[in-house]
Amino acid sequence: MTKTGTVAVLPGDGIGPEVTEQALRVIDKLNAEFSAGLTWQSAPVGGAAYDLHGHPLPPDTLALARSADAILLGAVGGPKWENITREHRPERALLALRSELELFANLRPAFLFPELAAASTLKPEVVSGLDIMIVRELTGGIYFGQPRGLTTDDHGVRFGFNTMVYREPEIRRIAHTAFRIARQRNKRVCSVDKANVMEVSELWREIVTDVGSEYPDVGLSHMYIDNACMQLVRAPKQFDVIVTTNLFGDILSDAASMLTGSIGMLPSASLDADNKGMYEPVHGSAPDIAGQDIANPLATILSVGMMLRTTFDNTKLANKVENAVREVLADGLRTGDIANHGEPIVGTREMGDAVVAAIG
Repeated sequence: MTKTGTVAVLPGDGIGPEVTEQALRVIDKLNAEFSAGLTWQSAPVGGAAYDLHGHPLPPDTLALARSADAILLGAVGGPKWENITREHRPERALLALRSELELFANLRPAFLFPELAAASTLKPEVVSGLDIMIVRELTGGIYFGQPRGLTTDDHGVRFGFNTMVYREPEIRRIAHTAFRIARQRNKRVCSVDKANVMEVSELWREIVTDVGSEYPDVGLSHMYIDNACMQLVRAPKQFDVIVTTNLFGDILSDAASMLTGSIGMLPSASLDADNKGMYEPVHGSAPDIAGQDIANPLATILSVGMMLRTTFDNTKLANKVENAVREVLADGLRTGDIANHGEPIVGTREMGDAVVAAIG
């Protein structure tokens, strides 16, 4: 059964507003021609919000995100805000949204469109057919653990410290998420940790193994993070679903994105227990190319597809979005980040035009 609902649109900084604009054109097309029933309202976040309101996540923006059924985020951050206090930096808005909305499960697919096999830095035979889902725990671990800080010891030496903490319920719920997803795919889960040197990883491995016993139809393997990084570039197609911690997932998902030809091609979802999600491209704000009509909007458009499929349970419209992207790629349209030498390049708006036209 498909659902309709509201979307909080948070364009953010850098190329965020440009790529989000193209994604909203896709939503408007789906509303006009297929009665998608999605309404949206925008609000500032990140550096743009700091400039306007003195905070990266103003109360009105958080309230809109809470009330909406889903959130579409562009990107946040940039060198303009690097020297402000830590609590006011644009990236703090992301951590706050994840924490306040309990978006504990980050889903980052790494899949390769056949037309882009030559755009990957790896050999086509290594990456062709790539389809990995990285399930990253998002509201625990070292990014949120306490105590943390910067201080000076008794000898006047400055030092920084962070705490990596995971509680059993946090591990269990992300493990269940990974196993349920694997059941819909190729029924394999690889849990990535550092259990040979970290006590928190010992607990992680123990709990994931226990949860895995409830899914006898799904194979479970374990891998240390350093080996996982190596295997991801050596033989990435060995993986189906990877489940891991906040820190390790951050590293692995960005590495996996480059297997697909460009970080500009990959969507992501951050979900709560009820499948309310924040959807965003994996790429950052790329301030160096902002406002030049050269950013790739496809990851943000594909994030709309993930939103339709996951939060709004509308597989039909999700397929229309994803098929439209496949069609424009098959037609040879390329933004600069996915173009091989000599291929013609289109801009952000022109790529959006093509996707909107292909939805039918």
